[in-house]
Amino acid sequence: MTKQHLAGKVPTGPATEMIVSVIRDLGFVQWDPVDVVAPSHLITLWSRVGKFRMSDLDRLLWDDKKLFEHWSHAASIVLTEDYPLFYSLMKRYPESLSKSWGGWKARARKWLAENKGLRKKILNELGKGPLRLSEFEDHARGKRSADGWTSGSDVSTALFHMQMSGDVMVVGHEGRQNIWGLSETFLPSWVARNELPEQEVEREGAERTIRALGTASPSEINRYFLRGRYLDLKKALERLQEESTVHRVHVTGLGGERYIHDRDVQLLESMNSRVWQPRMSLLAPFDNLLAVREGTSRLFGFDYVHENFLPKNKRKFGTYVLPILWGDRFIGRVDPKMDRENERLVINSIHAEPGAPRDKEVALKIRETIENLAEFLGAKEVEYTARVPKAWRNSLR
Repeated sequence: MTKQHLAGKVPTGPATEMIVSVIRDLGFVQWDPVDVVAPSHLITLWSRVGKFRMSDLDRLLWDDKKLFEHWSHAASIVLTEDYPLFYSLMKRYPESLSKSWGGWKARARKWLAENKGLRKKILNELGKGPLRLSEFEDHARGKRSADGWTSGSDVSTALFHMQMSGDVMVVGHEGRQNIWGLSETFLPSWVARNELPEQEVEREGAERTIRALGTASPSEINRYFLRGRYLDLKKALERLQEESTVHRVHVTGLGGERYIHDRDVQLLESMNSRVWQPRMSLLAPFDNLLAVREGTSRLFGFDYVHENFLPKNKRKFGTYVLPILWGDRFIGRVDPKMDRENERLVINSIHAEPGAPRDKEVALKIRETIENLAEFLGAKEVEYTARVPKAWRNSLR
């Protein structure tokens, strides 16, 4: 939890500095604009930074350009100082995709070869200035693109491939719509554009993931930072071990190989001391701690399903469910909805996990955390329904 910025007191200081610091340590924050409560990336940052202004993140993305949007774990916010890592993958795209992408590498290679004219046309259009998808001349929305990569037109498919290869990038938003521009125009001159050797990129990606997760298995490394771009992860881990940068560790109850970073050995040894302080947190649906579902299940015995993608009659916990994390335990789930018209946060239901603490102190901490979320969202009140665990009911109303 310490490595994920989910332990101890929420830090204080300039919000922009804290946001950059959190993303530097996590590697990325997944971007998702669905705002049943608030976009997932905003909740992920709030749970670690506390209250900040939406304009703080916008400034870092579009004005200071210390952050940018690219594909890391998925569509993500990443550090501009990490641009050489992504640039190196862009320059080799689609050959930088590993086997875990299945047949996508071959399809991408074929698509790019067959659509050179469309790529050139998009570059010419963006040369006149940034555009939304609907503003491209050839955009005609369909049910799904021919190669199955995106829903929409050939232009939307082209933009995905061109973002992955570094030609274009997201340069702003208008509601949920991306505004696209040329990378060479948008990026400031101070951004490093040096191409790193493939082995260096993989070692850096593996090292950053291990530090972000505290301990990680090869499977978790492949699915976290720089997801699916490790062509020889085994060799990268061997080199990191030879240099004593990372060490193999055994975690009771977990089979297989796991690694810890050398800098974190002392932190691991201090976990049983009073230095470590638990925190009550509400996690976003695409929070970094949930990024590798199998890892979350193995480490914490907690299974999270994105029920918003399920038919209504198959949902068990709600539509936009936020896990409740207390210290190093998942103790429950909250299904909230932001009623913006009436400026209130409606709590549709709260569910306690088996074995969750039932005492009043924990319930009050849950209420306090929900109230903090409401304040962050600009809600003037919190409204609870009757669907609250009996042991917590007196405190959650």
